[in-house]
Amino acid sequence: MEQKIARYLNWYYYGMLIVTLVAGGLLYALLTKGQLNPVDPQSEAGKLLQYIVVFDILFSVPVGLYGFNRICKQLATLEDEQLKYERYKKWAAIRILLVSSGMLLGIMAYYLTAGYKSMIWCAGIGAIAWYFTKPTPKKIYLELQPRDPNEETY
Repeated sequence: MEQKIARYLNWYYYGMLIVTLVAGGLLYALLTKGQLNPVDPQSEAGKLLQYIVVFDILFSVPVGLYGFNRICKQLATLEDEQLKYERYKKWAAIRILLVSSGMLLGIMAYYLTAGYKSMIWCAGIGAIAWYFTKPTPKKIYLELQPRDPNEETY
């Protein structure tokens, strides 16, 4: 079952990678051909764009990673295996989309501000967080195992 869910979630995982690469490539092409008017990073619109990217990363990364961890702890207590895996599949897809939004928005903001370096760093933070959402059968198995509260976690 874990293998089947991992294959399903890989569509979301690699789909977000492709969407990010296509958006970055398209914006790069538009910028180099002069068809995109970049936003000045110090203007009001530029600052607003930066705020959106930074706040998205500040919200989506902790909520996506830690929030999903809490959901997995609740799912691990379910007796019905089919229900457990169905809910895991739904929440894992939401986690991938939520966490990878920072990567996508960071790349887009980088090109929209004509190469403002802070935005590429934000995209990097989103990409690192996105990497931790990679679905594998072993990871799915471990996340859905009940945990002993007295067990050491180091």
